[in-house]
Amino acid sequence: MQNTPVPRQSTGIPGLDQHLDGGLLPGTLTVVCGATGIGKSQLGVQFANAGLQQEGQRGVLFDMCSRGDAQSHADYALRMFDWKLQNMDPAAPLDLEEFFASNRPADDYLHVFDLLGRRVTRRDLDFDAFHDWQAQLVSRLNTAIAFFYSAFLRGVRRCVVDGIEPVDRPSDSIQLEMFEYIYHQILRKEHDWVARDLLREHFRKQENEVTQHAYDHRQVGCLFLYTSAESMLDQLIDRKLDEGDLLSNANTVIYMGKIRDGLKIRRALYIAKHRGSRCSDEIHPFEIDDAGLRMLA
Repeated sequence: MQNTPVPRQSTGIPGLDQHLDGGLLPGTLTVVCGATGIGKSQLGVQFANAGLQQEGQRGVLFDMCSRGDAQSHADYALRMFDWKLQNMDPAAPLDLEEFFASNRPADDYLHVFDLLGRRVTRRDLDFDAFHDWQAQLVSRLNTAIAFFYSAFLRGVRRCVVDGIEPVDRPSDSIQLEMFEYIYHQILRKEHDWVARDLLREHFRKQENEVTQHAYDHRQVGCLFLYTSAESMLDQLIDRKLDEGDLLSNANTVIYMGKIRDGLKIRRALYIAKHRGSRCSDEIHPFEIDDAGLRMLA
């Protein structure tokens, strides 16, 4: 008996899906790595929007930028798809007693460190400042759980994490520390355990609602957009992986960078890893216009 192929999640870019053997595998981590301005955020918005046709719900965008919204997600979504992002207030108190209320807002964007204006690495902060950051991180974890959990309850099956700043060592980054928690303790955890982490003392009272709103976490795809210090595609391909580097643990890794084409510099991507799938070993040029990212070959 032949195994049934796992349905792929479209990236929202037909040419890229072809190079990915049909798309991305749900229940896995895809890392897109490239310098600022190369087109990662556009790709993320296209992937999230593709959920509307494929799963009946657009994906959600989780922005971890600590210097204001440099990613322009709202502008891209509105211009490319006439999609007005609904922003969850990261500082608003959570009403956990009425979490399953029918009038709960359907937020699809959370900028968790809104306008804090500081880098979030151990090397950039002194001892006291670093521990202040850790305290702020912990204070926002419940907000992050609520954001993702409420999205999955209403049928969202894809998420995009953006705004990660480059660091010399992954272990130095509070942003990466938070993402590790989100990925393993929210995205890859059984729905009822996520509910327990969020609702805590309110869980028993709402246990029937949790059961009625069960979802399969193995259907959730995650696109992680990682800003690199390297800008040229050759540099990214030659990049050494640090111990514990997300790229070494991801199912799929896509590098986006610049290439030389005669006297011009162009954009291109390379699929460095795509476990369990056929994928092209070629370098693929692309361009970006008002409609987003488009493959040229």
